[in-house]
Amino acid sequence: MPGSSKPPLYRMKADFFKTLAHPVRVRVLELLSQREHTVAEMLADIGVEAANLSQQLSILRRAGLVTARREGLSVTYELATPRVAELLATARAILTGVVAGQAEALEQPA
Repeated sequence: MPGSSKPPLYRMKADFFKTLAHPVRVRVLELLSQREHTVAEMLADIGVEAANLSQQLSILRRAGLVTARREGLSVTYELATPRVAELLATARAILTGVVAGQAEALEQPA
């Protein structure tokens, strides 16, 4: 609609995918697809500096993809919706097909 202050859906989708366009953020979402994790657990698995992980978690929280709750001195994160895990599973299926297609193409005689 002309004059609407709301961005078009395709721009919102592009911004959403930009949020996902970082390996640490994708890894965090993969971990949280399995179960909730504390920051300490994610640090041990992901292997980045605490400040970097904190920054990536903040981006995911602002995007509404994860939620956090404080328990004493630790913070536990979980997916905001199971649909995030579904999206990651769909991406995996697409990539598996793409890789299989590339392997098949490489096997063809030149």
